Amino acid sequence: MVTLEMIFQAQRVLKDTATVTPVIKADKIGENLYLKSENFQLTGSFKLRGAYYKIATLTAEEAQKGVIACSAGNHAQGVALSAAKRGIKSVICMPAGAPISKVEATKSYGGEVVLVPGVYDDAAKKAEELMKSEGYTFVHPFNDEKVIAGQGTIGLEIMQQLPDVEVVYVPIGGGGLISGVSYALKALNPECIVVGVQAAGAPGMYESLKEGKVIELDKVSTIADGIAVKKPGDITFEMCQKYVDKVVTVSEEEISTAILTLMEKQKTVAEGAGASALAAAMFDKAGLKGKKSVCIISGGNIDVNILSRIITQGLNKTGRIANIETKVIDKPGELISLLQVIAQTGANILSINHEREDLRSEVDSCVVTMVLETRNTAHVKEIKELLMSKGYEIL
Repeated sequence: MVTLEMIFQAQRVLKDTATVTPVIKADKIGENLYLKSENFQLTGSFKLRGAYYKIATLTAEEAQKGVIACSAGNHAQGVALSAAKRGIKSVICMPAGAPISKVEATKSYGGEVVLVPGVYDDAAKKAEELMKSEGYTFVHPFNDEKVIAGQGTIGLEIMQQLPDVEVVYVPIGGGGLISGVSYALKALNPECIVVGVQAAGAPGMYESLKEGKVIELDKVSTIADGIAVKKPGDITFEMCQKYVDKVVTVSEEEISTAILTLMEKQKTVAEGAGASALAAAMFDKAGLKGKKSVCIISGGNIDVNILSRIITQGLNKTGRIANIETKVIDKPGELISLLQVIAQTGANILSINHEREDLRSEVDSCVVTMVLETRNTAHVKEIKELLMSKGYEIL
């Protein structure tokens, strides 16, 4: 049973290890919007809190045998660092597709990494096998009362830093973070609204709450690898039922837009899971726009190899890049006429492709595909309307 006293005890235990992360006002993003910046945490993620509190409370016998965990990356780093600080051996099972940066960071903190083909749930099965065969203590990433209490210290900090907060948006994977945070918030201020946020491609808790029981998804697919979990925990499910007011989902484009917005407006980097809470607030998924809101930016350990693709997706979502296809008559001067129309709008051409043998074109015409740098969605609409007024068909 998680109690408020456990969460306060976790706060005392974490005092010399975990950073008290700032709550930052984000006026450039939205009215009455604040960011709880767990991407500034020691390992770049909130996961250190729960992992350290769990490991700090092990018995001498458990500590001697060592610990094992499964993780897509952030919990792995938290466990590895926590175990190293306590002088305990740690073995971490990670999905083979985990970002290389997270794998290497886990090793650098002292963890012994075992890569497992598949996703988080496959790594969890391997960790369970090793736990039984080697006698390790399992440090679950979310379905553990001590871990949940450690994550709940974020809720205490939010109430200390912004006592009049009205809404808190929290990312959900397996549910450890939101369980601890919602419990702490509701214990200290029952009027505070807690909104859980999941990626639309990994809505395990969302679907479970809808069905009234824990369900396991067949597959998950999202850029938010930190919350790509097929099945929430039974403890976290029950706590979400009791303490969470609403759970919403956000699309990949919306997450990408939030990552891009944080970079441009706040000069800070968040990973997909870390930006999901902000995505829900930006696109008003819970219908609570204008209320004093805190978004937990749960982590900043993004894989730089996919960052450019995420930025491009965010630019597309906000109308900063537009892909436009049209047709021109296949004769001299027609392409330059099209480009002169584009030039009138102030758009910048990033790339252009002129295809004579496209199946969508007639014998005497060509398909032209353009990628344009634009100002916003209104600008894209203006360009399309101008092209149509000049007789161009938008494909």
